[in-house]
Amino acid sequence: MSAHVIADDAEALAVAASLAAEFRPGASARDAARRLPRAELDRMSASGLLAVTVPADHGGADVGARTLAEIFRLLATADASLAQIPQSHFAYVNVIRRQGTPEQREFFFAELLAGRRFGNAQSEAGTRHVQDIRTRLEPRPDGSYVLTGVKHYSTGALFADWIPVLARTGDDRLHVAYVPSGAPGLTVVDDWDGLGQRTTASGTVRLDGVPVPADRVLPHHLTFEGPQLHGALAQLLHAAIDTGIAAGALAEAAEFVRTKSRPWFESGVETAAEDPLLIQRFGELALCTKAAEALLREAARSVDAARADLRDDTAAEASVAVAAAKVQAARAAVEVSSALFEVSGTRSAADSLNLHRHWRDARTHTLHDPARWKIQHIGRFVLNGTRPPRHGLL
Repeated sequence: MSAHVIADDAEALAVAASLAAEFRPGASARDAARRLPRAELDRMSASGLLAVTVPADHGGADVGARTLAEIFRLLATADASLAQIPQSHFAYVNVIRRQGTPEQREFFFAELLAGRRFGNAQSEAGTRHVQDIRTRLEPRPDGSYVLTGVKHYSTGALFADWIPVLARTGDDRLHVAYVPSGAPGLTVVDDWDGLGQRTTASGTVRLDGVPVPADRVLPHHLTFEGPQLHGALAQLLHAAIDTGIAAGALAEAAEFVRTKSRPWFESGVETAAEDPLLIQRFGELALCTKAAEALLREAARSVDAARADLRDDTAAEASVAVAAAKVQAARAAVEVSSALFEVSGTRSAADSLNLHRHWRDARTHTLHDPARWKIQHIGRFVLNGTRPPRHGLL
């Protein structure tokens, strides 16, 4: 595989905008037929967009958090599933940046610049909670490892060249094993049946004695032993996706009202777009969306500032800023995608139009982690100066 190498932030944003415009027309049909976006992901890989966080000294653009968040927002305005698929990709690129040896960085950054994709195999079902990871990484006499476990919600794994697997060693420490897609004992099952984000193929990964060389394992537990931005960056991208869903739904609602909706007879106007009550509601929805966009930009700015001066205080400020952005983005995505029907009228509920995909995507994606706990951490920080915990979900 070969890929274009993006030079800087400006080119990365231009490429993202171009791909979003290219992907938007087919988004509804892909969702309706659950047609997996392999061709679109290949286009994304070839464009170089998936390598934009590779450090400059390894030949990458090393874009900032603000650019990366905007890339995801742009993609999500067009297709929330396509935006969701590479979210874990960038989270696990970040693990390599922080915990990889020089040799591991050299190898994997070259893979990324060549267009290779990371999936993910981290979440597990049936355990006590999301951080109760039971997949095991057992050492062998020759220094290599064997992976055993079952993963769920493995977004991107079906399309990946490498699948980062979250696992614990015998001392219960958390590691990431980077497993090639064709590894013996590895099975990726396309059994995702979510009501939204239907084409992410977020199914099951089974690991039955998968061999892993020692140089493909990174000590992820070290990430959380000092100030870190792993969780803030991952959550920033989730917030960007929700913000993009809200913007995409608002744009489609406006187009529908301008071209298809009829005015209510009591309004006394000729077109629905002249209805003062609809105008009022669109203003409210625009404010909700713009607030999400503004908080997203501020959160990304905080992440970039913390990256330049990483300390406990700057990391905490970034995490709190991202938490605020995520809460508002989730609210905006669900409210705007639901209000789409309120403002558009009865005709918009036709299943053939598939306008409900925006709400289904919003409702599904906003379930990743509870906003109520983010509000708790914001309140504790503001009231008592309590820093958020370093568990990777803030």
